[in-house]
Amino acid sequence: MTSRSFLVLHGWQNHRPPGHWQHWLADRLTDLGHLVVYPQLPQPDDPDLDVWLAELSRYLEGLPRGAERVVIAHSLSVLLWLHAVARGTTGLDVDRVLLVGPPSASTLLGLPEVAAFAPPAFPLALPGPTHLVAGDNDSYCTEGALVAYGDPLGIPTEIIPGAGHLDLDAGYGSWPAVLDWCLDDLVKFTARPA
Repeated sequence: MTSRSFLVLHGWQNHRPPGHWQHWLADRLTDLGHLVVYPQLPQPDDPDLDVWLAELSRYLEGLPRGAERVVIAHSLSVLLWLHAVARGTTGLDVDRVLLVGPPSASTLLGLPEVAAFAPPAFPLALPGPTHLVAGDNDSYCTEGALVAYGDPLGIPTEIIPGAGHLDLDAGYGSWPAVLDWCLDDLVKFTARPA
């Protein structure tokens, strides 16, 4: 087995609950022998973009070179990643990126705690292969992730029917498809978790 390293980034108001798919994923990947970094980002209820960007840089620096490096960002951390790209943050040269359930600009601008995370100007030259997965009924992205992000960024996008924000409320605790994607990026996310 080829060793990989994964950086798993959570969203707004996420305190890394054990039942969340990201926690489940981190445990499964660790059990398979991969290096997994799943940090608690500072002040998840009232995040500061510059602080989160500094943390992202720090965690990216810690991912070893020589093995495949993969970033998985959910919700607000999708915007964290896009801001890092827009600002030319160093260390973004990872092998693959999975963006999951990004909130829309209108949602973010309507929430003072996270308004600073509203998307940077598009187009952006993403640093490597990037894939977007979102629900077709995400209340945090009523415009639809394909329209708001997939098409403007020109990235492969999969929309899962009835998946909401791809969080615990939508039934995303264990999510075998995301584990499968981590191990083989040709896997599709068309089905809801078992």
